[in-house]
Amino acid sequence: MFTLKQHETFTQDIKKSRFIAHAAPVASEDEAKAFIAAVADPSANHNCWAWRIGQAYRFSDDGEPSGTAGKPILQAIDGQALDGAVAVVTRFFGGILLGSGGLIRAYGGTAATCLRAAEKTEIIPRTLVRFGCGFSDLALVKSRLLGVSDLKVEKEEFGVEGAWLDVAVPVAEAETVIRMVKDLTSGRAMIDTGD
Repeated sequence: MFTLKQHETFTQDIKKSRFIAHAAPVASEDEAKAFIAAVADPSANHNCWAWRIGQAYRFSDDGEPSGTAGKPILQAIDGQALDGAVAVVTRFFGGILLGSGGLIRAYGGTAATCLRAAEKTEIIPRTLVRFGCGFSDLALVKSRLLGVSDLKVEKEEFGVEGAWLDVAVPVAEAETVIRMVKDLTSGRAMIDTGD
């Protein structure tokens, strides 16, 4: 699965109507709603949109005939195997009716072209693991953890004896990383996988 790296735009004219697509990565429904509100143009005839985050999705035809705008935009997102993505296609009506098929092609095609042009990044499933270690082990543990690709240290908490590190570990690497930390600390590290 992939998501977008950043906000992308694309504009095209179809039979005198202007279609402007905006697409971006989002992590929650609230982020999707905020993006839609930020890029929707109140002076336009229609601001149609769709988003997908995991199994959750929503779309809107914003006054266009049912099924001619929001759903084709969602299909453009799904057609490129994207997750955590939102797309908004704004239409300024040019006076020529496009018909249902024309609208589906215009909205879906504008969104798809925008999404194809966007730089993408792979979504790597991660699990949160807490590592606790003394100060004598901390520098070595931290430097080795940071050497693991796609691993992120989310939080550090320091105490009298040492530190706790909240680490987002790629699921595929979790057992290897836990074993590495145990070996580095000769079993002194405390490990909490949330189980």
